[in-house]
Amino acid sequence: MKKIAQFHKVSFGQFLESWQDTFEGTSEDEVRQIFDSIELPKRATRGSAGYDFYSPVDFELKPGETIKIPTGIRVYMEESWVLNLFPRSGLGFKFRLQMNNTVGIIDSDYFYSDNEGHIFVKLTNDSNEGKIVRVEAGTGIVQGIFMEYGVTIDDDAKEVRNGGFGSTTK
Repeated sequence: MKKIAQFHKVSFGQFLESWQDTFEGTSEDEVRQIFDSIELPKRATRGSAGYDFYSPVDFELKPGETIKIPTGIRVYMEESWVLNLFPRSGLGFKFRLQMNNTVGIIDSDYFYSDNEGHIFVKLTNDSNEGKIVRVEAGTGIVQGIFMEYGVTIDDDAKEVRNGGFGSTTK
């Protein structure tokens, strides 16, 4: 098995900024408690492809509601690798909990962005059965799978990333 990546927490300052931007009115002490409880992603079994990302807080979503979650996680990975984020199958199957962008793509150079490569997850309860999704802190909400990729022979990309969502097409 190739070892090509390592998860880290973002700095507390970065997490505080991201959390308070997303959840206005949260005190610094509350954010510190959330930050201190964040677990790095891990695989459940030796045969698991996916690394589970855990919810840092309890949350509830009624049908049609959305939540953006700063995970507090960043990931270093070698060049020519990407981390793909997918919904956890149990939450998707039972509740139709969906990722808003269907698959999250975390590029290797995102680690060096101004926001420290802070990974966010945006989830929607897409239930057509009226089910309310309740997730407790520490529950796996998405899974990340590392994949190797190639580039075309005539590729000449030289730009340097600085940002997240949509930053490479600006």
